[in-house]
Amino acid sequence: MLAYIPIGATNGKNRTFKLMAKVKYYYDSDTLSYRRIEPKKGKKIFNIALFLLAAFLFGTLGLILLLNTSLLNTPKELSQARELRNNELQIDLFKKQILQMEGVLANIEDRDNNIYRLYFEADPIPYEQRNAGFGGINRYKNLEGFNNSDIIIDVTKRLEKLEKRMVIQSKSLDEIAELAKEKEKLLASIPAIQPVSNQDLTRMASGYGWRSDPFTKVRKMHYGMDFTSPRGTPVYATGDGTVLRADNRASGFGEHIRIDHGFGYITIYAHLSKYKVRKGQKVKRGDIIGYVGSTGRSQGPHLHYEVWKDKDRINPLNFYYGSLSAEEFSALLKAANQENQSLD
Repeated sequence: MLAYIPIGATNGKNRTFKLMAKVKYYYDSDTLSYRRIEPKKGKKIFNIALFLLAAFLFGTLGLILLLNTSLLNTPKELSQARELRNNELQIDLFKKQILQMEGVLANIEDRDNNIYRLYFEADPIPYEQRNAGFGGINRYKNLEGFNNSDIIIDVTKRLEKLEKRMVIQSKSLDEIAELAKEKEKLLASIPAIQPVSNQDLTRMASGYGWRSDPFTKVRKMHYGMDFTSPRGTPVYATGDGTVLRADNRASGFGEHIRIDHGFGYITIYAHLSKYKVRKGQKVKRGDIIGYVGSTGRSQGPHLHYEVWKDKDRINPLNFYYGSLSAEEFSALLKAANQENQSLD
């Protein structure tokens, strides 16, 4: 039972009581009175120990439950979570950088196919070849089984494909560089100037085509152009090349020079008075290689000039873009098309 002892009063109405500890009594039939039950000291200690054990068990159970929920994380788990978020952020930034690199490389590939390779007459590299993946066995098996395996595998695939595209593009640019060197060499080698300068030219005596032979008067094909100039007028190499012949052993040509320009081009300079080059000598466009004469089958001092391409004789008139103005070329074209008599 609970015992309350009054400890004060106010106006006889309100009283304040102090709650005393719970006390148990028993009825003693011998004394016909209630006697207080005194708790045993051992049982009191047991009750305290039982309370503490129960509190420990409930606390441990509660802690286990909290640790297995998202409500409470250990410092290590919090650190790992922060590291994971940071890694995910880094991966996102990395994916954006890859996307930018893919865009830049795609632009280079487009220019490579549609400008560089087109200009140098090289076949474009097909899209399928540039963007082909990697077949065969699973290359990414060692990346499986992680929380972010899908992201890691995707980034790895894109990086490998990007690397392959860069290798292909690098090889293409190497090829373009070689083609550029060849193009530069080709442009320097093509016989692109007139072999006798206009200031030394008396007239363009005969052009390429059907002409009257000066000796037989028979109409026959004239495979070159005849430039009339005074004896001793300088004759120029019309393109870079190597001297094939410099002799007088060709029928009708007299003293003559043949230059191999490469790329299938050969030029012939005939009826010279003399030459100042020798077989095997390298020459540059514009170099003086000989002088106008009238040796061989010739009716007067002039230069007979021929251009060969892949063993066929072609009209030299198509190659004077390097030394004549539009007006000069127009005048030369008009003179060359006249069906007159050749000089050889």
